Amino acid sequence: MNQLILNNFALHIALAPEEQVQALSYFEIQKVKKRTWLLRAGETERYIYFVKRGCLRMFHTDKSGDDHIIGFYPENWWNCNIASFFNGTPSVNAIQTLEDSELYCISLAQLETLFNLIPKFERFFRILNQNGFNLYHHRITSHLYKTAEERYIEFRKKYPGLEQRIAQKHIASYIGITPAFLSMMRKENGI
Repeated sequence: MNQLILNNFALHIALAPEEQVQALSYFEIQKVKKRTWLLRAGETERYIYFVKRGCLRMFHTDKSGDDHIIGFYPENWWNCNIASFFNGTPSVNAIQTLEDSELYCISLAQLETLFNLIPKFERFFRILNQNGFNLYHHRITSHLYKTAEERYIEFRKKYPGLEQRIAQKHIASYIGITPAFLSMMRKENGI
């Protein structure tokens, strides 16, 4: 039942069985429907999410109403607007479910308690933050230096199988092109 998140913890820290039970007690499980807003722009992030089932997207809506997807977060991924969460400031991005989802959630107060109770979790979340920073860095440089086709191929490698689960408009937004251009590119290249 909790094996997915426990396996995720085990990627970076070793927990004794009693520590696993203690840690899980600090996470709340939420079952949310497709298109549920977990965070709207202007709100303060209240949780760090771990996706047990489903998929989330983090995005920014510009002044003309166009969405720019920063990332997708399917099963076994963590998601949070870190700056808003730790600084208690309004988020410029939004988080929404793309599918019915089941999420583990932890608040800042619960996380701080967990850090005190099981200090090795500070290492775990530090590594998560480092990995998240690397992901954003790669995402920015990808948009600067790679073609739309290269970004699409990267998307497919990074998120295997996700293409069949989410709308083409979301994939196009992530890549930075229109849905029509994505469709044309896929046809021309037999992708």
